[in-house]
Amino acid sequence: MWFLIVSGVLISLLTQRCVECGSCKEAKLCCPGRDSSCVVQKAPINAIIEDLSDKPCYCDHACLKLGDCCDDFKQACGVVDCQVTPWGVWSTCDTDCGPGMMSRSRSIQIQPQNGGRHCPSLQQRRGCHVSDCHHHQDAAIREIAMLLPGSLSHIRRANDTSDIRRNLRLKDPSEHPEHDPEREYCVEFEILKASKACRKEPSFKSLREGERVCVKCESEALRKDLGWRCQGHGVEGKTTRWTALSAPHCHGKWLRVQEANKDCSPKTCQDEHAFIFV
Repeated sequence: MWFLIVSGVLISLLTQRCVECGSCKEAKLCCPGRDSSCVVQKAPINAIIEDLSDKPCYCDHACLKLGDCCDDFKQACGVVDCQVTPWGVWSTCDTDCGPGMMSRSRSIQIQPQNGGRHCPSLQQRRGCHVSDCHHHQDAAIREIAMLLPGSLSHIRRANDTSDIRRNLRLKDPSEHPEHDPEREYCVEFEILKASKACRKEPSFKSLREGERVCVKCESEALRKDLGWRCQGHGVEGKTTRWTALSAPHCHGKWLRVQEANKDCSPKTCQDEHAFIFV
């Protein structure tokens, strides 16, 4: 008789464990947020846990972060993770010559539901470099213009002196045509892109997307090896690059909107939008 009773108890316990053996569906549990009472006991409460598979599991949404969900939690509670498409192909480099950027994207196929895993990033960017620049007739498109504020122009002549013995380099332009003022010119650009660091630099804050700036090529910056012009003066209709010499984190892209000319009278050449080539 006692044997039958004990056997019945064991069968009852085994049956109870089978019904609640880590199943939210069988336990009819599905709780929002974090709820410690939303638990499935795989073994009797006072039993000694000898096997990790006998540890309690949970059917509340916090278990997704804590990693202690019952095996069927997502299916039983309608939890859907975000699903995205595979990555698309990389775009072409966004510059015709030199360093640039390329990107690729993917889209969301299924939105997350009921606490499911959030969607990952949908955009990726990486650097690129176009070295095949020989198809550009003007080598200027490969150059990066180095800029200083126009207010520093006078410093270039700060050491001028009337003593010809101490200043022969500037007093004989026939011997040093790179310092011939007659060769000076101005170029106007439209800013296409500017790094955020430019906003923190008072001297370069006017370098904002959509703004037009004037850059003067002074005689001291003329380069004989470039055909008596300034480095980085751009090519009309082509995107080129610039950087602020005294603030290297300030850089970007621009488009030359005016041919190089000696007329430096426009407003952009006179106010805070004026710069000089280095």
